[in-house]
Amino acid sequence: MAGAQERILRRRIKSVESAKKITRAMELIAASRIVKAQARVQAAVPYSDEITKVVRNLAAASTGLENDYLTARSEITRVAHVAIAGDRGLAGAYNANVIRATEGAIREHREQGRDYALFPVGRKAEGYFRFREFSIGEAFGGFTDKPSYENAREISAAINTAFLEGDIDQVDLIYTRFVTAGFQEVVLRPLIPLEAEVVAGEDEIITADERHAVAGYEFEPTPDAILERLLPRYLEARVYAALLNAAASEHAARQTAMKAATDNAEELKTTLSRQMNRARQDAITTEIMEIVGGAEALRSGAVATETEPALVDAGEAGYILGSDGT
Repeated sequence: MAGAQERILRRRIKSVESAKKITRAMELIAASRIVKAQARVQAAVPYSDEITKVVRNLAAASTGLENDYLTARSEITRVAHVAIAGDRGLAGAYNANVIRATEGAIREHREQGRDYALFPVGRKAEGYFRFREFSIGEAFGGFTDKPSYENAREISAAINTAFLEGDIDQVDLIYTRFVTAGFQEVVLRPLIPLEAEVVAGEDEIITADERHAVAGYEFEPTPDAILERLLPRYLEARVYAALLNAAASEHAARQTAMKAATDNAEELKTTLSRQMNRARQDAITTEIMEIVGGAEALRSGAVATETEPALVDAGEAGYILGSDGT
């Protein structure tokens, strides 16, 4: 029994070692990709900052501008959610956090009597929402670990079409913002319509004097015409920045998860090795006890064999003496 248990534990240890090699390799791959993804995030910042400044100046220079992207609908009946998750798992709670935040946003709008539409990005989010029969407008996937600007343009085109045709009245962007390799957070950002605070920047406040200063530029053609062409590009840039942040966050989450899995595999291997050694010691002890018991039985049998003939001889001798009458 102990030998069978030892063989089972040995097979489990080999399986844990194989899993540990895989998780360790995935951890190293994710660590190498974080650096590239973070560099792509930083490389996209200058373009995003500059186009934000241009849009800000144009918005400040425009007078009486009525643009679909800048004007909130009088009544919001349907809200679209662009949920950016991943194509693959093994990234800890990365996908689950985005899905949970999306479900919470949908629940809040439902409580306000609003309908919803989903634009999931990533196969994990698409599979989750399709399985639960959510209303999905259009799904995107296959590029979440290394998105390109064309992917952002494709997503923005689908959103713009639905928004301009009146199918949706508001668009929210839900993704994981990359802060550091050890910390990422799920955020919800309004995408359409663009509010003044959003155009100005997340952490910027424009005063009246600053607005007058930036409005002193001369534009050709008119600011309204430029905005008509530029705002779709601005939305593409925002979606692209979200995709890059999500990709970096996914790699960071996968590295953390695989490191935890590798550490757990090492700990499990140590525990199983101790159990196997204990089982081996039990088997050895059992074998020793069997050998000792067998030797003791053989020795007891040998003693009994030597003692029995002596007793018989003594009995026979007494019988012979008795028959002679002496």
